[in-house]
Amino acid sequence: MSARVTSITDLRARVRRRHELDLARSRVAIFVLVLVGLLLVVGLGAIMSASSVDGILGESDRLAIFRRQVRWVVVGLFLMVIAMLIPYDWYKRGSVWILGISIGGLLLVPMFGSTRGGAQRWLEVGSVTVQPSEFSKLAVVIFLASVLADRGERLGELQQVLGPTLLAVGVTCTLVVLQPDLGTALIIAGAGGGVVLASGVPLRYIVGGGALATALAAVSTLAYQYRRERFACFVDPLADPLGSCFQLAQSLMALGSGNLMGVGLGASRARWAFLPNAHTDFIFTIIAEETGFFGAVGLLAVLAGLSLAGIWIAYRTGDPFARLLASGITAWLSGQSIVNVGGVVGVIPVTGLALPFVSVGGSAMVAALVGAGVLVNIARTAPHPVVPKPRGDRQ
Repeated sequence: MSARVTSITDLRARVRRRHELDLARSRVAIFVLVLVGLLLVVGLGAIMSASSVDGILGESDRLAIFRRQVRWVVVGLFLMVIAMLIPYDWYKRGSVWILGISIGGLLLVPMFGSTRGGAQRWLEVGSVTVQPSEFSKLAVVIFLASVLADRGERLGELQQVLGPTLLAVGVTCTLVVLQPDLGTALIIAGAGGGVVLASGVPLRYIVGGGALATALAAVSTLAYQYRRERFACFVDPLADPLGSCFQLAQSLMALGSGNLMGVGLGASRARWAFLPNAHTDFIFTIIAEETGFFGAVGLLAVLAGLSLAGIWIAYRTGDPFARLLASGITAWLSGQSIVNVGGVVGVIPVTGLALPFVSVGGSAMVAALVGAGVLVNIARTAPHPVVPKPRGDRQ
């Protein structure tokens, strides 16, 4: 009788723990959606302000850029909902096709792509312009997560890791660098590295891969004059304040003018043709100028909260593929946020990357929202990690 009572008690305890896990995961999924919603609202508000001058000068409509971004947000939200509802293991089944389509899109760019600012990165289909490299970030993560999750105990063998990594990360990054777009290539490599790190690959492989990637990035930086100039501006932002360092110098002045409370919403002075790309790469500068130190810190807190939620989701699932997929998406969104903000404040060289969910950029916005949808999907539906039996359970 005593053993039966103990068994019932243990069963109730395990059911209660399972219920607590379900509740916690539902809350995290809602938390991710709330944070993404906050970033979208902040971003659209900042875009309305930052792009108004360019809209007037370029299209005689202060809201032209804002309206286009709203349309991309609507498309992204629609695809985000689909990503939330599709069984996440479908991504694993189609991982080879997803990577193949991604690489195919990158191969079309040098043949049919349009060129802007000396870079050939976009495909135009009628009035719609798509940047394939933005979607390559998610494609690489899905493929690597699928392959490494299946190899499990064999990940200690170099060839088991090297082959899929070279195929996914190596080929994709090479095609992106040739556009040229070193910043996006670095994010793709970082996202792939996040998957490899979470898979449990021996540290020596990760250190070796990181050293190789750093060396290749250094060589790629030296290969182009504008990248050498960006690095020189990172070392000394005032080395050429009216030339190659103009954008960074203007960004730093705008950040300083924001002080603690900011100059006021819609009152940015940097947007008046002082700061190039104010609504794209340097949207964080406009937000910090208008809302001040406290507004900038608040935005960083939301981005950090999203990263922490992604980490929680990744390590609260018992499915290896789901864990690696969530880890890669989190590494991608977190890494891109760090690189964007670090560049505009002068902590790292400027790379020209969008701030996820905030900057203008249709492909970047859609890709980020789909990634967030996959994260929410995993939080809601991935199997629980194995719940250990109570110590007193001898069954």
